[in-house]
Amino acid sequence: MSASGGTRAVIAALTANLGIAVAKAVAYFLTGSSSMLAEAIHSVADSGNQVLLLVGGRRAQRRASQVHQFGYGRARYIYGFIVSIVLFSVGGLFALYEAWHKFSDPHPIDTWQWVPVAVLLVAIALEGRSFWVAVHEAGEVRGRRSLPDFVRASRAPELPVILLEDFGALIGLVFGLFGVSMTLATHDGRWDAVGSAAIGVLLVCIAIFLAREMNSMLLGESAMPEHHRAIEEALPGEGVERVIYMRTLHLGPDELLVAAKVAVPVGAGAEQVAAAIDAAEERVRAAVPLKAQIYLEPDIFHEGLARDDGAAPAAQQPQ
Repeated sequence: MSASGGTRAVIAALTANLGIAVAKAVAYFLTGSSSMLAEAIHSVADSGNQVLLLVGGRRAQRRASQVHQFGYGRARYIYGFIVSIVLFSVGGLFALYEAWHKFSDPHPIDTWQWVPVAVLLVAIALEGRSFWVAVHEAGEVRGRRSLPDFVRASRAPELPVILLEDFGALIGLVFGLFGVSMTLATHDGRWDAVGSAAIGVLLVCIAIFLAREMNSMLLGESAMPEHHRAIEEALPGEGVERVIYMRTLHLGPDELLVAAKVAVPVGAGAEQVAAAIDAAEERVRAAVPLKAQIYLEPDIFHEGLARDDGAAPAAQQPQ
């Protein structure tokens, strides 16, 4: 996983979360705040998730084998899916359980009352910096897309995961600060439970969204629309008259499988066709910033030429 793929954002988030998790845990032991415990577990889960993303990036770099002939690029998607499970269970469900437990037996915060407020304010500052790093990293690759569109459309899991985790952490800290502040103001521990419940619902929602996105990536997504168009425009050239149909599939965030049937001139010899195919492959590799595995089938174009499995022609691919 390259730095442009989100490594800097992952490391920045991991560094922030480790320190924040320790501070929140200390604050919980001093005050018994349910919101602080939920936030501490949230930070521990986030730290583990960032380690998983780094491990997935490393495992994806393994060389292709006889069994896995297209390589291990999808390992990044698998670890991204595991992250969503951890966030749902360790983060969200634990926070909801803690909220129920605290609401059943509420206690005010009687000692070290300033500690949770101070820790949460410092955590907001640290998480804000981590989120800024993730936004900056995303800005280098998302182009003109908005952040929500980038998160939904990205073929790499790391930056969307970090963006959602950091955003969720910031909102969760605000919920925790609200619960703690209301508990201190009213001496009613049920407000602390409300803060913990809000954190749990937030994390569960983010985890479900992440799981949905990772599931789509694992099933296999086509090239980004701009890459699809670039490939389709690059294929025609000397010896290749047009693209009859084309299919693309991400083997990993930075690896793309391209399969296409292309029209060659009537009467072209085998050497001419081979040279045209080689030239078309070079044009495709120059057109997109991805490692492309390209398989081209030459044919003679005529109206009504059968297409594979009734799929839409390249020009009609959904975007």
